[in-house]
Amino acid sequence: MKDFLKVLQRYLPPYKKHLLFNFLFNVLAAVFAVFSVVMMIPVLEIILMQDTTVYQLQPFAFNLGVLKNNLYYYITELKAEHGPGLALLFVGVFIMAGTFLKVFFTYLASYTSTGIRNGVVKDIRRQIYNKIIVLPLGFFSNEKKGDIIARSTGDVQEVENSVMSSLDMFLKNPVLIIVFLATMLVMSYQLTFFVFILLPIAGTIIGRVGKSLKKTSKAGQTKMGQILGVIEETLTGLRIIKAFNAEKRMSHRFESEIEEYRRIQNRLMRRRDLAHPLSEFLGTVVIVIVVWFGGTLILSQSSGLSPATFLAYLGIFYQIIAPAKAFSRATYNIHKGMAAMDRIDRILFADISIQEKPDAKAISEFKDKIEYRNVSFSYNGGKKVLKNVSLSIPKGKTIALVGQSGGGKTTFVDLLPRFYDVNEGGIFIDGIDIRDMKLHDLRELMGNVNQEAILFNDTIFNNIAFGVDNAMMDEVVQAAKIANAHDFIVASENGYDTVIGDRGSKLSGGQRQRLSIARAILKNPSILILDEATSALDTEAEKLVQDALERLMSNRTSLVIAHRLSTIRNADLICVFHEGKIVETGTHDELIAHGGVYNKLHSLQA
Repeated sequence: MKDFLKVLQRYLPPYKKHLLFNFLFNVLAAVFAVFSVVMMIPVLEIILMQDTTVYQLQPFAFNLGVLKNNLYYYITELKAEHGPGLALLFVGVFIMAGTFLKVFFTYLASYTSTGIRNGVVKDIRRQIYNKIIVLPLGFFSNEKKGDIIARSTGDVQEVENSVMSSLDMFLKNPVLIIVFLATMLVMSYQLTFFVFILLPIAGTIIGRVGKSLKKTSKAGQTKMGQILGVIEETLTGLRIIKAFNAEKRMSHRFESEIEEYRRIQNRLMRRRDLAHPLSEFLGTVVIVIVVWFGGTLILSQSSGLSPATFLAYLGIFYQIIAPAKAFSRATYNIHKGMAAMDRIDRILFADISIQEKPDAKAISEFKDKIEYRNVSFSYNGGKKVLKNVSLSIPKGKTIALVGQSGGGKTTFVDLLPRFYDVNEGGIFIDGIDIRDMKLHDLRELMGNVNQEAILFNDTIFNNIAFGVDNAMMDEVVQAAKIANAHDFIVASENGYDTVIGDRGSKLSGGQRQRLSIARAILKNPSILILDEATSALDTEAEKLVQDALERLMSNRTSLVIAHRLSTIRNADLICVFHEGKIVETGTHDELIAHGGVYNKLHSLQA
């Protein structure tokens, strides 16, 4: 329950106005609920033929004794003139009015709590998405996509169904119970003190069973994340699964995951289903004991408790049973939902290692050069991927990075836009450490074209204009023409309004890559990063993409990662990476003449 209160403390402050109205409506609903039951006392006294005649009307005042006296006076008058039947109808009108006001204010309370509940869930979803966007790439290398999706969808849904559905209980039931108990104290303090002893005992028994749900629920949600991970991997690698006849292997793997999930859910639901019968049985036990104790008070004739008042007392006590049961159900739900909230908080409270300094410098242009000074880097404190690397990159030059896979080339360029931060040394642009720059300004200087064209399930126009605010159609068309993409775009079904499918699945590899280049051209970055942009293309597509890249790289500072050495023959400087170090630098001809690692790679490709 402590964790539940902390969650409410985090998310309820923006809804203070709604909470105030909700509290007011719940109080009014409880007052009129009591009024409806209390009005049954004169009805019962008339039916039981008890003598409650009053012949003197007192001056009006907000006093319980005066109000009761005057009510009985009018009932006495009606009974004397028209008989008991009309007196019953007179009291019945008051009961109906009280019940109408009770349900009316109950609806208004639910109306406001619905706004609070859905608003909090929206806030949680927004926080998760915004946190995912700002988290460093290193976070996602340690997490499965399926599990992150499960936390962002299934766990949020669990919080909505469990924790937020219990919000009604938390806002409404305490008010009802306090008002009902106060009324019961007025009616019979002996009987009410007896109830105070019974209810905590029943609540403790129910609470102990509920606590066991949290651990089981957390295991179930973790397993669901693993299931979604398998589905995500299957959809991504479906071509390989079919090519290697691995359908049975993947099917067995999925079967084992869902079988374990079934066992966990069985344990969870069987314990959850225990809540209703347990609370109903304990409620019946409590009522029987209360009836026994109340009966002894009436029979003793020393408590002043009349049979009609006792029956009304039981009516109010019965109305306490419903919110008390809701508390027991909510206890189960809260434990189950808090397990989901714990998983969500692993995202919300994840450390953002790429921080912008409070006094970070604003930059608007790249003027002179990029410098890597004695840079070393390792992922998560493991083996060093880069070892004391230094390099100066003048403005307007094309720098090619070559070497075997795993040599550190991609890590080298990923450090420049601060996807990761260096462990030792520093990277400087125009003499300013990039860690001292505003992150948005730093990345605004750069454009990326990767080996795998990363596109979105949107129109061609929106994919090219991605990241450029208020892009005009003629600007997008011009960028597409420079990227050799305009012809296939206008030939497509809806031209620039054509939706390209998930990850651009409706396009060929060359077409996807040319859209990526058009996107970079439209951004017009000062620094261009190309990560094996043509390695996955056929010869014809490669020629079109290479022509587009040459136009893009013209008069621009470019860092080019290449495995096909033929594509970087004209680079101003070629850097050869080997085991995290730059072992050779020079032009193509110089490195061939040197006869080192580059010459060996060139000979292998030739």
